[in-house]
Amino acid sequence: MEAVIGLVVAVALLGYLVLALVHPERF
Repeated sequence: MEAVIGLVVAVALLGYLVLALVHPERF
């Protein structure tokens, strides 16, 4: 179960980084 939580956190962080790169004016 911890592996699933870690995977979700990793995907969330990657998505946040991608959004920050695509829309830098929002951050």
